[in-house]
Amino acid sequence: MIGLAFFALGIVVTIRANIGYAPWDVFHVGLSKTTGLSIGVISILVGLALAIIVMILGEKLGLGTVANIVLIGIFIDILFPLIPIAGNPVIGTLMLISGLFLISVGSYFYIKSSFGAGPRDSLMVTLARKTKFPVGFCRGVIELCATVGGWFLGGMVGFGTVLFVIGIGFCIQITFKFFRFDVTAVRHETLRDTYFTIKNFRST
Repeated sequence: MIGLAFFALGIVVTIRANIGYAPWDVFHVGLSKTTGLSIGVISILVGLALAIIVMILGEKLGLGTVANIVLIGIFIDILFPLIPIAGNPVIGTLMLISGLFLISVGSYFYIKSSFGAGPRDSLMVTLARKTKFPVGFCRGVIELCATVGGWFLGGMVGFGTVLFVIGIGFCIQITFKFFRFDVTAVRHETLRDTYFTIKNFRST
């Protein structure tokens, strides 16, 4: 829960930095323009598609995945009014960088809980496991692909988007290294595992 709260705060701070869409938002907007579906619907469909892909690739989705989908949005709504909009690009840049580190710290806490990661984070972990490349590099590649794909589909790319793509991988790599966290070593519980753990605990 602490991890999801940090993650949501990081998202809010990057939005309030007001210097450009985040990569996945560029992709969602571009796909929305292409298909005519709402951004919210597109976000859900993309999340479901990624969840299916990572499950096929062997990643486990669990309680943390569900919590990621449901609670981050709630936390964002709670935190959004509390963070002021950046008054100029310099402040916006500092806010964006701070937001990236908040997202990275949030990712550490909620992924380390071993209850399953969100679809996009699961894709990052899957790529790191399959390719053996550093997790920060894998995250940067994912964000770059989302940005390029969204741009070709008509999404808007700004300075903040480019900074996000360049910075998120470094921030995650630095944060995970600081906590000595090997994300590829985590073995997540599925919803079924969690259910039987709770059931056995209650029976004792």
